[in-house]
Amino acid sequence: MKKTKDTASVIQLAGYDAKQALLGIKHSFTRPFHWKKKDFTTLGAISLGLFGLSTIDDEGSAFFIRQEPYVPNVFQEAGTRFGSPQVYFIANAGLYGFGLLTKNEKIRKTSVLIISSSFTTGLIQSFSKTAFGRVRPKNGYKSTEFRFWSKEPQFHSFPSGHTVLSMTMTHAIAKQFDNVWSKVGIYTLGSIVPISRLFAGVHWLTDVALGTVISIAVVDSVDKFLFNTKAYNDSVKEKNRISWKLHFTGNKIGIIGVF
Repeated sequence: MKKTKDTASVIQLAGYDAKQALLGIKHSFTRPFHWKKKDFTTLGAISLGLFGLSTIDDEGSAFFIRQEPYVPNVFQEAGTRFGSPQVYFIANAGLYGFGLLTKNEKIRKTSVLIISSSFTTGLIQSFSKTAFGRVRPKNGYKSTEFRFWSKEPQFHSFPSGHTVLSMTMTHAIAKQFDNVWSKVGIYTLGSIVPISRLFAGVHWLTDVALGTVISIAVVDSVDKFLFNTKAYNDSVKEKNRISWKLHFTGNKIGIIGVF
């Protein structure tokens, strides 16, 4: 694929980036049709891990809600605002605008990755919330209460939309850094949103876990597509990229990143 040059105009660069974003979205939605045995094995492991985690959803939610009075307001406010669609898209628009005007290819590529991934994850979580109709913790129901295809906001818990947006941007940005501590710092800031949602009692542990898994899977898929098609002069070598693996035992589920 022919890449843009530094001599290209801002309009040409914007057109090129828009094309890559659309191709990234197409790739992420059609990728499941090309899954192999290992991909279905991973899906099965994720499903089993979420099922195991669901056994402590009620106790876990009750624990976080009890801690809310001791959580600083600034933490909760930051989590709510950063995970909102308005702030999310304003932040990415600013990031892309800066990269476009300065013709910084790495920033443009990062923003295209975020746009493609967030469009995909956004549609997935919006459809899933309505389809599953899972109740939110603070409504007095058990975590097993579902009202399929419900239009009521209190039954739009699974998965966490704030987590999806936050972790999509967090993972996309963290992938652009080689330094381990830079990655740790970025993921730490990104985790504020999902954790704040647990304290607020608006999501269960499995809501946050699934939102995180969806974000990581989609971002990795789109990023690999952009890398393989050589859409941008990627300065981060493949060997330096973070590798994520799902790990679960009994009623515990975790995501391990290998730098």
